[in-house]
Amino acid sequence: MESTATAAMTFAVPSTKAQAHARYRVLARPTNPFTVPAGGLAQRPPARHLCIRAAIPRTKKEETVETVREQLENCYLLAGINYKGFTVKQFQELRKTFPESTKLIVAKNTLVYKAVEGTPWETLKPCMKGMNVWLFVHSEEIPAALKPYRDFQREKKLEDNDFTGAVFEGKFYGPDEFKKLETLPTRAEIYATLLGALKGPSSALVSTLQAPSRELLLVLKAHIKNLEEQQQGLPQ
Repeated sequence: MESTATAAMTFAVPSTKAQAHARYRVLARPTNPFTVPAGGLAQRPPARHLCIRAAIPRTKKEETVETVREQLENCYLLAGINYKGFTVKQFQELRKTFPESTKLIVAKNTLVYKAVEGTPWETLKPCMKGMNVWLFVHSEEIPAALKPYRDFQREKKLEDNDFTGAVFEGKFYGPDEFKKLETLPTRAEIYATLLGALKGPSSALVSTLQAPSRELLLVLKAHIKNLEEQQQGLPQ
């Protein structure tokens, strides 16, 4: 009997300890499984990585705005083109069609507006929607600068990818007004008009002088050039 009792006690003791240990583990658990240990969040490194990633886009935005401002220098016309649906190949082909005096830049509307805000180019705001690629023309020959895209548009059958607007001499031209820009007289035509007006009656000269500021400026340049050529031909 004594040995049996001793064996029973021996069996009961470890069983009791195991149960007590189990109870201890249950009681030792936090009552709220979502409780965060004190000081745990203060040392989390991901926050520093997020800050670095956020700084990169800001830098790119500033570079884009600065690029647009640089292109606006000596710019005669700024136009937007709807390029939604363009393939990378089409865009590369389009860029090759323009002369060196014309630059094609992809930039968000918000960044372009930030660059033109407070300048005469700000009137471009009506076409600041949708997906635009921006055409900067650094030449007085506006029709010649717009023609490459018109040819490309017809060749690739991109009727929906039209000009969204343009600014020329501070005035905004909508898509339905581009015909006016595409039919502006060339430099040679303006020279011929001026020379004809100078040789003709005074009424023709008055009509020429009432032309838009760009045409008048070119007319005066042509007249000055003609006088200089005549003076060079005179005997010394």
